[in-house]
Amino acid sequence: MKILKLTTLFILSILYSHSIQGQEKTIYSNDKYIWESSKMIQNGFEGQALSPTHIKSNYISPLQKEGDERYEWALKNDISSYPQYSSSFPLENAIYNMGLDEMVNAVEPFLTLRTGTDWAGVWTRDVSYSIILSMSYLQPTASKNSLLHKINSLGKIIQDTGTGGSWPCSSDRLIWVVAAWELYKVTGDYNWIQSIYPVIKASFEDDFAIVYDKETGLVRGESSFIDWRDQSYPKWMQPADIYQSKALGTNAVHYQALRDASQIADLLNKGDDAAFFQNKAEQLKAAINKYFWMPDKGYYAQFLYGRQNNIVSPRSETLGESLCILFDIASQEQKKTITQKMPVVSYGPSIFYPQIADMGDYHNNGIWPFVTSYWTLASAKVKNEESVLHAIGSTYRAAAIFATNKENFVADNGDWKGTHINSSNMLWSLSGNLSIVYNILFGMNFDTDRMTFHPFVPKTLAGKRKLSGFRYRNATLDIEINGYGDEIKSFTINGKKTNPMIMGSLEGKHDVKIELSNRDIKKLEMNLVPNKSSLLTPQTKIDNGTLLWDVVPEAASYTIIKDGKKMKTQNSTSIKLKEKGEYQVIANCNDAIRNSFASEPLIWTDFGIWTYDIGKLKISKSGNTRISVPIAIDKDGEYAIDWLYANGNGPVSQENKCAIRNLVVDDETVGATIFPQREEDNWDNTGWSNIIKYKLKKGEHTIQLVFNSQNENMNIEVNEAIIHQLRLYLLPEDKPNVN
Repeated sequence: MKILKLTTLFILSILYSHSIQGQEKTIYSNDKYIWESSKMIQNGFEGQALSPTHIKSNYISPLQKEGDERYEWALKNDISSYPQYSSSFPLENAIYNMGLDEMVNAVEPFLTLRTGTDWAGVWTRDVSYSIILSMSYLQPTASKNSLLHKINSLGKIIQDTGTGGSWPCSSDRLIWVVAAWELYKVTGDYNWIQSIYPVIKASFEDDFAIVYDKETGLVRGESSFIDWRDQSYPKWMQPADIYQSKALGTNAVHYQALRDASQIADLLNKGDDAAFFQNKAEQLKAAINKYFWMPDKGYYAQFLYGRQNNIVSPRSETLGESLCILFDIASQEQKKTITQKMPVVSYGPSIFYPQIADMGDYHNNGIWPFVTSYWTLASAKVKNEESVLHAIGSTYRAAAIFATNKENFVADNGDWKGTHINSSNMLWSLSGNLSIVYNILFGMNFDTDRMTFHPFVPKTLAGKRKLSGFRYRNATLDIEINGYGDEIKSFTINGKKTNPMIMGSLEGKHDVKIELSNRDIKKLEMNLVPNKSSLLTPQTKIDNGTLLWDVVPEAASYTIIKDGKKMKTQNSTSIKLKEKGEYQVIANCNDAIRNSFASEPLIWTDFGIWTYDIGKLKISKSGNTRISVPIAIDKDGEYAIDWLYANGNGPVSQENKCAIRNLVVDDETVGATIFPQREEDNWDNTGWSNIIKYKLKKGEHTIQLVFNSQNENMNIEVNEAIIHQLRLYLLPEDKPNVN
């Protein structure tokens, strides 16, 4: 039987291949690859659709070992129960079917969604981003089960492992809320939002207490999904520093989660909650635009970072930029500017740009198809045809050349080999792949009571497309779209002209036909650039009142930062310090986009630091849940307060045992202090916690670390650290804002 099946597949492939000869046309090309109707061509290699159910590639990686298999996909599963798709572009048809085939592979026996071939189980951010892209309507039951699987025993959303022992160093778990709301819009299941609202509210309450920054109004924590410290931050940044940072993508996630929580509360007739969440959303949106937007570059900054002071990392960050467009954080003019100004490389939009020179390939120097999918959606929303073609080409190239939906690729060469970790059959990659057909070419969008259509078909992809058997609530739709452009000329249901929407109350089987206007889309630019890396981060020290650093290769000059503010730019590698403060150095390149990260902040002062030895005091959930330290200071002012600690419960990049406590000064709770993991089983590895700023009067005070219910971490059982010292540092009176 197997031999017969393979023989039939071979014959069909030959017939299909002959049928498309002479019909090839170039859809998109750049200096790295050519996208044709039935294949992708890269460096003389081809990934070709031999039939709608068969892709074969002859690609050989320079890193490939002798004897490695070539890349090939042939349909394995029965996909007939899912929407059937056809177009005049053979590669498009085959890649769609491969997405469905691998989606079936991803459905586990208990009807949850597996993250990837090499990534078992459900991961909060992976499944949430996948549900938003396409799993909400293709796998609604498995999507629901997967979201329920990511609620812990305390009735709160689970933050998966990440820097320093998960939440709150990693703080993007509320993408779960966005996914849960998308699932409601698709299904209209009122019981669903009733059941999840307590989870959403409890999770937000913890985040308001622990990760929302009172000074800026922004959300603390590392960049959404970029959860390996070394891959996106300067090496000096410890997990506590990353918790103090404010990342674009994570803030965008929280903004949309707040908006969605408001809508859920409104549907549940919880008017006060709805108003509260909406007000918080508007405050956060204003803060994002205040602190992240870079008018000189035309896109948002990657993150704010530092210790006592925040400075901006001016890199672009693709997922964050995309979400700011899709979630309407950006204005209409900002949206257009972002898609035209954000740097993209030939193989696609890299996770951030420029790259980090002394770091391996994963998030750094990486292209992730799921991120590219969000960039595609954002580009289509802005009606940037060139950007949409480039983004779809990036996704289809990877799928055709490697005949699977891989997790990530090296931005330099488009290969998956050389990346730190990878997987085939990756859930969010295939979800993004499928979203191209549904959300871009057919333009499907879901609201609480209807589905609307906003198709975007680039001119080189003009033609007739059919999608049969699409299920929306109690209706089954056979949808046909013809033409190109972004304007609908005619929309009919069963031959009757109507507005381009399907009401949620529709039942039964219906034929939908969409005719596009075939009107050219107004041209917008795209910023296609060579892949580049920034200069190395300066290594600084203070010796006898002089700030010194080694020469950084390719540096044209150096900018000295004092208390988060640019002080001066010079060519030499030392400067005599005259005023107390926190100092950093940036290495400047003649190509300004390649300027380095700022160096580690160093404090120079001859007064104003108080330290109090605690000994080696272990804090845990069962012991020392409240510790008190009496202090005495001799000057009024604002102080930075932190703690020297150890946490050997796990490595920097894994586990979920970040210790959390409230900081209480004279019986007033002033913020959260966290003690992230630093190294597995090493309790001698010490570092400083995050800084909390607080105004104190001259005299005696009591500073406490207190455990309460909002300090529960993701492990729940283990929440412990060893405390060595308390430190207070008197801040300058003219403390600057973010620069």
